[in-house]
Amino acid sequence: MKLDGLAAVVTGGASGLGEATVRMLAENGVKVTIFDVDEKRGTGLAREVGGQYAAVDVTDQDSIQRGFEQAGHGHGVARILVNCAGVAPVGRVVDKSGKPHDMHLFRKAIEINLIGTFNVLSEFASRLGSAELLGEERGVVVNTASVAAYDGQIGQCAYAASKGGIVALTLPAARDLSKHQIRVMTIAPGIFITPMLTGLPQAAQDSLGQQVPHPSRLGKPDEYSSLVKAIVENPMLNGEVIRLDGAIRMTPR
Repeated sequence: MKLDGLAAVVTGGASGLGEATVRMLAENGVKVTIFDVDEKRGTGLAREVGGQYAAVDVTDQDSIQRGFEQAGHGHGVARILVNCAGVAPVGRVVDKSGKPHDMHLFRKAIEINLIGTFNVLSEFASRLGSAELLGEERGVVVNTASVAAYDGQIGQCAYAASKGGIVALTLPAARDLSKHQIRVMTIAPGIFITPMLTGLPQAAQDSLGQQVPHPSRLGKPDEYSSLVKAIVENPMLNGEVIRLDGAIRMTPR
């Protein structure tokens, strides 16, 4: 699909990989609606790029529906969905004091990362299914997993399980939505410069970057967004997960 003139929704679009994606889409003539719980950052970014912001909690079905209604009212039917909303809780199966994992944290990771992704994807597809074809397709979904889905480290059980679920749903979702001519792809980023990482000391960030074989540094958010662009524009990319990681394979810790 050609980007110019289309409408898109980006969850978690107020910061990090989502923000980079919002900026890339807007620069290419896309009308972007930002779904996020951070109203201050979301409204500010929307104003900056000429898009719109919708206060959406991806774990709340009513919130998602209201968000899509707002998006459609302002920009028309969304043809592109990029799911970037997510959290990265840390917790061992059994902590150092012998206590079991906090199940609230585990459920939160699954609710936001996995169920939230599917919730938004399903609502997006239901609204797009009757739209006219643009050439040979109606739209495309790009989900965000993580290399933790494959190489989860100690303390990442909740995060890795949630991202592994996104990897697993990619192919069946693409097959399911093929009758509607909607593609589904997933990106599994490695270690990227996001708000989750920028809070670490610079020495720690440099150390993480040096673990990447090549290029030996942290990934840049615009490298994620450039892959989103390539996916949207290439109709044969469907039902697959692309690792975007500089060939890193995470160690146990």
